[in-house]
Amino acid sequence: MSFLELFRIVCETGFLAAFCGLLFVGGGFVILIGINIFEQATGRLLGKRLSTSILSEADLPHVLVQIPVFNEPAMVAYCLRSAAALEWPRAKLHIQLLDDSTDRTTAIASAVVRELRDQGYNIAHLHRAARRGYKAGALAAGLAQSNASFVAILDADFRPPANWLRAVVPALIADPSASFVQSRCEFANYRTNWLTRAQGLMFDAHFVMEQATRFRAGWLFQFNGTGGVWRRAAIEAAGSWLGYSLCEDLDLTIRAEIAGWHGIFAMEPAVPGLVPEKVSHWQVQQRRWSNGFVQVARKMLGEVWTAEWSVWRKLSASFLILIQTFYPCVALACLCLALCTIIRGGDLAPYVPVIATIAALILFIGIGLTLVPYVILRRGSFRRYLATLASLIPLMIYISISNAPSILKTVFGASGTWKRTPKTTPFLDDLPVAEQLNEAG
Repeated sequence: MSFLELFRIVCETGFLAAFCGLLFVGGGFVILIGINIFEQATGRLLGKRLSTSILSEADLPHVLVQIPVFNEPAMVAYCLRSAAALEWPRAKLHIQLLDDSTDRTTAIASAVVRELRDQGYNIAHLHRAARRGYKAGALAAGLAQSNASFVAILDADFRPPANWLRAVVPALIADPSASFVQSRCEFANYRTNWLTRAQGLMFDAHFVMEQATRFRAGWLFQFNGTGGVWRRAAIEAAGSWLGYSLCEDLDLTIRAEIAGWHGIFAMEPAVPGLVPEKVSHWQVQQRRWSNGFVQVARKMLGEVWTAEWSVWRKLSASFLILIQTFYPCVALACLCLALCTIIRGGDLAPYVPVIATIAALILFIGIGLTLVPYVILRRGSFRRYLATLASLIPLMIYISISNAPSILKTVFGASGTWKRTPKTTPFLDDLPVAEQLNEAG
C-alpha cells in the first residue's frame, strides 16, 4: 500500500467520523423538530404550562439583581438605570454591580451608583482588583454579600422590561423544585446588518424551538447566563458558581439538575439585549462558548452518566453538552473532503451520497428550526428569511474552521481566557451618552 493510498484512507476515516458526529448533533435537533410537529399536528403541548403564584405585595420576596461588567463604559450607566426601573418593592430590590473593569467603566459606574442611591435604591458597587474565576467568580463574590432568596442575572447589554420580575419570579415560587427561570431573549440590533440578522435567526431558533421544547419535553436545558432568575437554595445545593469553565452558566445548570432541581422557561416577557455586529467580535463570542462547552464536557459528562437518571435523560443531556461538537465536525469534514478530492484528482463521486445526506440534514434542520420562530415573531418577509437562511451555511463553515484550533487545544486541557464580546452599538436610548463617552475617551 502506497503512502498516498494510506493517507487517503486516513482522510476518509476522518470524514466518516465527522459525518457520524454531525449525525449525532443533527439527530437531536431532528427529534426537537419532530416534537414540535407532533404538538402542531395534535394541537396540544407536551408537558405542563408555566404556572404562577398570585402574591400580595407583602409576600413578594427579596430579589438580588446581579450585573457583571468588564470594561463596558457605554453600557454600564443604562444597565444600572434599567435594573433600578424594575417594578418591585424598593425595600426588597437589591442591585449589585459586579465590576471587574480596568478602564473608565468603574468611574462612570460610581457616579451612577451614587445618583441612584440618593434616590433611595439599594445598590452595591463591588469592584475586584483581580478577575479570579471571571464571571463565575464575580457572581459568587456578590452572592456572598447578600442573603436574598432569589437572584436575577443580567449582562450589561440586556435591558429587561419593567414588569420582568413580576412575570417570572411568581413562576419560580410556584414550582418549589425549580432552580431557575430562563426568559426568552430578544436582540434589539438584529436588523443592523446581515450578520446580526443571521444571529437573530439562530437565537430565535434557540429560544423558541430548542429551549422552549426542551422545557416542555422535560429535557435538560441550560441557563443562558443572562435574562434569568435563580433560586439561591438551588445555587447553594449545586455547589455555587465555579470558575473552571468559560461557560459557567451551563456548568451550574447541570450540577443543579444532578442535585435534583430543574429549570423552567418563560417565553414572555422577552428580555432584549445586543448581538455582535462584526464577524471578528462574533468570532470571539463563539470561541468562548465552544471552549467553555468543551471544558464542561470534560468535567461533567462522566457525572451525567453516573447520575441516577434514565438512559434517555442522559442522552438528551449529552446532546446539550456536546452540541458544540458541530463546529469541529464541520471543520474536520471540510478538511478531509478537500484532501480526499485532491488525492482523487478532483473526483467527488465516491463522496456524493454522504455529501447529499449532510446537505439534506442541514436543510431540514435549518428550515425546521428557524421558519416557525421567524413567522410567529413576525421578523420580516419570506424573501428576507431565505436570504438570511442562505447566509448561515458559509458563516457556519467559516466559524468552524477559524475556531477549530482553539477548540482542539481546549480538548487537550488548555484553560483559555474569558474575553468580553465587544458590542459596537448601544440601545437607541443609550446613544447620546455613548457618543459623549466616545468623545471623552
